[in-house]
Amino acid sequence: MMPTSTLVAVILIMAAGTFALRLSFIYLFSEKMPRVLERALRFVPAAALSALVAPALFRPDDGPIDASLGNERLLAGLAAGLIAFYTRSFLFTVLGGMATFWLLRLVL
Repeated sequence: MMPTSTLVAVILIMAAGTFALRLSFIYLFSEKMPRVLERALRFVPAAALSALVAPALFRPDDGPIDASLGNERLLAGLAAGLIAFYTRSFLFTVLGGMATFWLLRLVL
């Protein structure tokens, strides 16, 4: 087990490093962000959300990859994707995806 003083020092160093990285980004681009970086940053939310959602859809219960029609999470995710495409509404997407998931859980 690590001594308490070492643990506190590690946490403080990590916090300072995180703060320095964020501050440097803000400081460097406070005036005007380069156009290419601005365009690239528009894709960050979609990429982060995909990285969080995809494992839950394809690996239910931390088991092997399941891309079959018996995977209710995957089917609900596909339904939510279609709802998002047609309605462009976050609320309808979440409600429709969850309703589909619960309905499939009852049926399958």
